[in-house]
Amino acid sequence: MFKKFALGLVLAAAASIASVASVASATTPFSDCRQFFAKETVPVIPNDQALMTRPLCFSAFAIMHSGKSRTPLYVAEKLNRRSVLDAQDKERTNRFFADARLPRAERAELDDYKGSGFDRGHMAPAGDMSSDEGMAQSFSLANMVPQAPENNRKTWANIEKAARKYAMRATGDVYIVTGPVFDKQPQTIGRNQVWVPKYLYKLMYDPAEKRAWAYWVENADDAKAGKPISYEELVKRTGIQFLPGIL
Repeated sequence: MFKKFALGLVLAAAASIASVASVASATTPFSDCRQFFAKETVPVIPNDQALMTRPLCFSAFAIMHSGKSRTPLYVAEKLNRRSVLDAQDKERTNRFFADARLPRAERAELDDYKGSGFDRGHMAPAGDMSSDEGMAQSFSLANMVPQAPENNRKTWANIEKAARKYAMRATGDVYIVTGPVFDKQPQTIGRNQVWVPKYLYKLMYDPAEKRAWAYWVENADDAKAGKPISYEELVKRTGIQFLPGIL
């Protein structure tokens, strides 16, 4: 019964991706899902990172996908106390799928991760999803990076929990941007040569407090989460202006 239910969620996710979730126009990126960005303002990325990028809208998050790395460049979400509470009773589907909206030459496939030694690491966490549709969509490979298993299941999982904990305490919406950072010559996995990140970050922005900070961690099994870094330091390390005109 659960398998049939889970498969139904995946099929529903595919249908919703075809209708609600969209590949946004290059001239008006994320026109269908700007609510996931603070003041509906999209991050500004350097020209060298903008090559082969495609903005993707989902029901609970937005992804700027890179066809070069075959991973997200960044993923944007909006959390608040209500959404975190609603997510607490959602059961993980664990039904990963390749995103059919992306050309085959630009996307990861399920086989790329098999035997790689890396987890399929969520950027928009399944634990953040407050609806069955969002849960199913979160298992798109467009939302994944190759992640060291212990990092994904322990260190990074604790960072995700810390983000939800903060959103529970916040007086309003909290905007979150999560993504990978790669070496100049990154390690790759699979036939499609999916890039393996060297580092991962999670930016938190609380408009009510006018405060932003970021978690930064190496993508390694023995990595430990250190003290959060400033917004300015994150911009310096990534080259991305996540909150242009805001901070």
